[in-house]
Amino acid sequence: MSTHTTTPNTGAPVNGVSADAARQDGTAPPYEAGFTESATGRVYTVTGGDWEQVLGAGEHESERIVVNMGPQHPSTHGVLRLVLEIEGETVIQTRLVIGYLHTGIEKSCEYRTWTQAVTYLTRADYLSPLFNEVAYCLSVEKLLGITDQVPERATVIRVLVMELQRIASHLVWLATGAMELGATTGMIFGFREREKVLDLLELITGLRMNHAYVRPGGLAQDLPDEAIPAIREFLKDMPKRIKEYHALLTGQPIWKARLVDVNFIDAAGCLALGTTGPVLRAAGLPWDLRKTMPYCGYETYEFDVPTALEGDSYARYLVRLEEMGESLKIIEQCLDRLRPGPVMVADKKIAWPSQLAIGSDGMGNSLEHIRKIMGTSMEALIHHFKLVTEGFRVPAGQVYTAIESPRGELGYHVVSDGGTRPFRVHVRDPSFVNLQAVPAMTEGGQVADVIVAVASVDPVLGGVDR
Repeated sequence: MSTHTTTPNTGAPVNGVSADAARQDGTAPPYEAGFTESATGRVYTVTGGDWEQVLGAGEHESERIVVNMGPQHPSTHGVLRLVLEIEGETVIQTRLVIGYLHTGIEKSCEYRTWTQAVTYLTRADYLSPLFNEVAYCLSVEKLLGITDQVPERATVIRVLVMELQRIASHLVWLATGAMELGATTGMIFGFREREKVLDLLELITGLRMNHAYVRPGGLAQDLPDEAIPAIREFLKDMPKRIKEYHALLTGQPIWKARLVDVNFIDAAGCLALGTTGPVLRAAGLPWDLRKTMPYCGYETYEFDVPTALEGDSYARYLVRLEEMGESLKIIEQCLDRLRPGPVMVADKKIAWPSQLAIGSDGMGNSLEHIRKIMGTSMEALIHHFKLVTEGFRVPAGQVYTAIESPRGELGYHVVSDGGTRPFRVHVRDPSFVNLQAVPAMTEGGQVADVIVAVASVDPVLGGVDR
């Protein structure tokens, strides 16, 4: 196969004659094309002109070319680079290049206390940070042996905020996917409702994203009084919005033409590649860790696991819309289960303060809470200082905990050497694994469908590179 380059002319032969000699006898064209033979084929050197004139009409019509999509391309959901080998409009080979967003989050955790590590890990998958917090804290609580001591109210609130964030994450997928396919109204609708969810999360945690709200042993603070009425109002409004998405997109001919029978992958292919989440469920396998390997009491909630059999991009679209409706059911059950009680374990050797209150400047802690800490006793103040600065010790051991994030199985392998800092934290990020399905979906298809494939997988590169 010939390889074409556009490097400056270096005097390579033109049809067997050197460029300098050809220039002297007048045989060289104005664009000075030449070639050399190499181990991989003929290499052309061109400084201008038209490719068809340089190479000869018909001689290389079936040649494949290599193009880069990304890493800045908006259809790649962040800094993902796709190297596509194409022949005409057909994709022959797809290669994924990652690492452009590497932040060293896992390694940074080794230099912070067990509680401080939450602040790093919440920034991995930045569209579902609370899932990272919960998975990590469940792992730490297993190592501490306090899983059964976490207050029920804290567990219910964890489920509540996770399901709110599952909806927010799926809304970003809907909005960005619609935008990439030209359905700009779908983009506006998706971000409109996501703002409502982020307002709720800000009300509950104090931040729109990267919350650091879930802590080993419980939560940073309890629900504010105004949170429950606001969530109930959202529960009334959101089902109507999901119906709007269906009315806008589901039966729309152009939308279906871009998604139906496009980027197919079956359940066997998903299992071979380790793919989980909506991609796997859209291929017919109802694998959802909330049902198959329950945690946080999910086995006590009533909800269904949406599936489809088609295994195409349209099926993945429908599955995610249905999942938002199921999350609304879980949130309503959480509100009904909330009972007064603490949101942090009783063991003061582990429990960070969970009665936090924002100061009058909107930052730090309130003076009232600081007075309470300092006025209790000198011993309590010393203990609070040591707990915050040094942290608590976690018995030596290792554990793996997996939960169902919006993109699939999110697993945390946490290792302790008995100290106040993690010895190792490794994340099994679903986006990293699911991206392996993109070549299987796109090779043999059209270039335009590559954008659809990446959107339907819904990767977040912060979790991939971390």
